[in-house]
Amino acid sequence: MSQVQADLLYTKEHEWAKVSGNTATIGITDYAQHELGDIVFVDLPQVGKVVKQGDSFGEIEAVKTVAALYAPLSGKIVEVNSALAEAADGINKDPYGNGWIVKIELSNASETSGLLNADAYKGLI
Repeated sequence: MSQVQADLLYTKEHEWAKVSGNTATIGITDYAQHELGDIVFVDLPQVGKVVKQGDSFGEIEAVKTVAALYAPLSGKIVEVNSALAEAADGINKDPYGNGWIVKIELSNASETSGLLNADAYKGLI
């Protein structure tokens, strides 16, 4: 059974967002990393890139597949987890902690209302 954290918001594409003030930390869910298998590479976006909710902002490569990463919220990327460039498997080991992917400065905080809470995401998976 995949771990779902109650304090996060989720997308149907299996990204999570932790909103703190005007910034959201983004990653992929425990379910998604299990489905992908061993993650070998993450194509990280540039800091400063502006993304719209639902846009692809990078890719995640596993031994058996490549998957797009979608922005759960609109805004500007203010930080990327550069540790993933050296050790992409950090996502497999700790998807909700050290395996975060980007931080976005939100341009429209009301978009959070369109994301799933933990119970709704559990129903999806």
